[in-house]
Amino acid sequence: MKRRKLKPYVLPTFMILAITSIIFGTAMISNSLKTTNNNDEPISYVTNSILEEAEAVINTSKTMINPYTDTTVTIGKNYYDYKADAKTQEKSIIYHDNTYLQNSGTDFISENVFDVIAVLDGSVTDVKEDETLGKVVEIKHDNGYISIYQSLSEVTVKKGDIITQGQVIGKSGTNELDKDMGNHLHFELYVNGQVVDPTLYLNKEVKTSENKEE
Repeated sequence: MKRRKLKPYVLPTFMILAITSIIFGTAMISNSLKTTNNNDEPISYVTNSILEEAEAVINTSKTMINPYTDTTVTIGKNYYDYKADAKTQEKSIIYHDNTYLQNSGTDFISENVFDVIAVLDGSVTDVKEDETLGKVVEIKHDNGYISIYQSLSEVTVKKGDIITQGQVIGKSGTNELDKDMGNHLHFELYVNGQVVDPTLYLNKEVKTSENKEE
């Protein structure tokens, strides 16, 4: 029996048909998968969900202003600095009840009663009247700052109030601790629980924080 030889064009034809079948089959499977995905619930990606729900806290800065606006106000007594020279320290001593005390704040004086304002945004954590210090207001600010205003003759805020920078919280007055100074404001500043020289922070940028909403 004679073996028949395939004609030259037969093998290429088979190959083309085979390749076409593979391509067609792949396309059908792909369309089937797409159809299945379209019928499913929308996909929620983890990264997008986290970014949408997260409320980032960012650090920012703000200039701490003076606790007054009256241009006649000057410094009557400075904060007692252990590193200062003897002459400067002498001017930062308070004499009361036969006792010498180191001044833990800065005293601002004026002949006229002046408005006392908040140096930064914050919340009132204490309002009290002390026999020696006079009326006192304490305000807590961001990032560990606490400002204290003593020797007030009037107070216009109460504990729990939310305060904005520059808001009037009271008026200057006198107290028994340093009554020879006359009308004044005794201002103290604490940073992370430590009393500091207020003049190193007033009119300078300080770190605060806020929530950043997307």
